[in-house]
Amino acid sequence: MCGRFTITLIHGFFSRFAIENQDIELISRYNIAPTQMVPIVVGQSPNRIEMMRWGLIPFWAKDPKIGNRLINARAESISTKPAFRTSLKRKRCLVPATGFYEWKRVGRDKLPHYVRRKDGALFAFAGLYDRWRERTAGEDIPTFTIITTTPNTLLGRIHNRMPVMLKEEDEPLWLRREPLEEGDLKRVFRPYPSGLMEAYPVSTAVNNPKNDTANLIERF
Repeated sequence: MCGRFTITLIHGFFSRFAIENQDIELISRYNIAPTQMVPIVVGQSPNRIEMMRWGLIPFWAKDPKIGNRLINARAESISTKPAFRTSLKRKRCLVPATGFYEWKRVGRDKLPHYVRRKDGALFAFAGLYDRWRERTAGEDIPTFTIITTTPNTLLGRIHNRMPVMLKEEDEPLWLRREPLEEGDLKRVFRPYPSGLMEAYPVSTAVNNPKNDTANLIERF
């Protein structure tokens, strides 16, 4: 599962993801939580950035509360689950990040850990998006979910799932507008290499989504 993540590196963000529109003001985020608005990259030749709400609401949903349950999508079942299979074909997106939090169960406690690339660089989760129409106001609400997969060796010591972290060379493939072959999906969904990542314990202050300061990612 991926329930919180960060975007702490803003400098070079637009060039890193080859984004055309740069009219969105970005700020460093240290505790992004479900239902919050997040800058998402979609491929439209060239790439564009859109603010979307975390928690996928399929276009056909009658109740938007379904999004609260769809913050993640399991890689093993997204091609068959109604909530995800349409988006998987043509509504794939990049979810930019610099790290994420995961909780390790120790006895009765769950201890938060911060996970990132060793070099601290920006990367992207594999995401899916959709647009749900709010009927009263007639407004389209863009929403997204983060795909998860089996953990690598590093994450396996903390949790039994991890988000799909895309290799930079696979990002253009993921953003294609046409459906992907099964072989491409298997390659993309492989766990990110443990040797390129690090994880360490952090304060339980991250448990409160109202906290959003740089000290949250400090080693505890």
